[in-house]
Amino acid sequence: MAVYTKVSAEEIEAFLTRFNVGTLVSAKGIAEGVENSNYLIETTQDRFILTLYEKRVDPDDLPFFIDMLDHLASKNCPVPPMIADRDGMKIQQLCGRYACLITFLPGISVTMPTVAQAKAAGAALGTMHDALQDFEGERTNTMNRDSWRTLVMECGPDGLDKASPGLFHQVNEELDYLDKMWPSLLPQSVIHADLFPDNILMLEDQVTGLIDFYFSCSDIRAYDVAVTHAAWCFSKDGSVFDQSVSAALLAGYVEKFGLSRDERDGLPILARGAALRFLLTRAFDWIHTPADALVTRKDPKAFLHRLHFYQKNPEIFIA
Repeated sequence: MAVYTKVSAEEIEAFLTRFNVGTLVSAKGIAEGVENSNYLIETTQDRFILTLYEKRVDPDDLPFFIDMLDHLASKNCPVPPMIADRDGMKIQQLCGRYACLITFLPGISVTMPTVAQAKAAGAALGTMHDALQDFEGERTNTMNRDSWRTLVMECGPDGLDKASPGLFHQVNEELDYLDKMWPSLLPQSVIHADLFPDNILMLEDQVTGLIDFYFSCSDIRAYDVAVTHAAWCFSKDGSVFDQSVSAALLAGYVEKFGLSRDERDGLPILARGAALRFLLTRAFDWIHTPADALVTRKDPKAFLHRLHFYQKNPEIFIA
């Protein structure tokens, strides 16, 4: 979450008149994240999230996200559906952007996950995958391996090497390796593809919300496990791996959904891909984010450290 588009209180107040949600009490921009503009809205009835879609979100994909969230909510997964206005419309326009008013979920995002919290997160991911088995929607992964090469070119040798000396050469070598080794025949489904700790809400050791589905797509299901592993099992700067958190996350997932032997064997390569994907998108955002944007930029080197770890330690995924 972030704020790129500034929306006044008066504009938000007028926007809310389209809905049966009460009148505006307060609105606060949310700086975390890098993708869309988000505001925490409090009305006389409840709290909501107002999201204005920026950058990588294609408005044509919004019906997919809406259907996915509605499907998960119907299966009792803790997700925040978009709210329909008085005319039954969920996709809106505000300040020249597509926008949605979204259900607010309680809970906080943990910054240093405990073993119990990691197991709960893995279980929530497994439960979500189970609920999506009969979801018929499809969406191409716009952050697939082809896009990674495009990001390398858009960052450029100078941009990447400024982030870390020699990085341009390193990522091109890794891309060549992943092209040869990628386990493309593993089972596919719709996945979250971005289940970082800040996209899981928790109260103590219980998951109360899965949020921010705007990278959700059709792809290798175990890749979702790899992304979540890379996001949860390291220190914030990526320099320290927590084996106990890793074991708990995988155990929670296996208890709720399971991993085949082929999927587990593919995880070392998928994890390298996950680390490279977020290294590149962070590098791109670091280079191209406007200086006046209310947004928390994230250091790409945190995922370079993860990539190096996965390259050297494929055995961590062995059951």
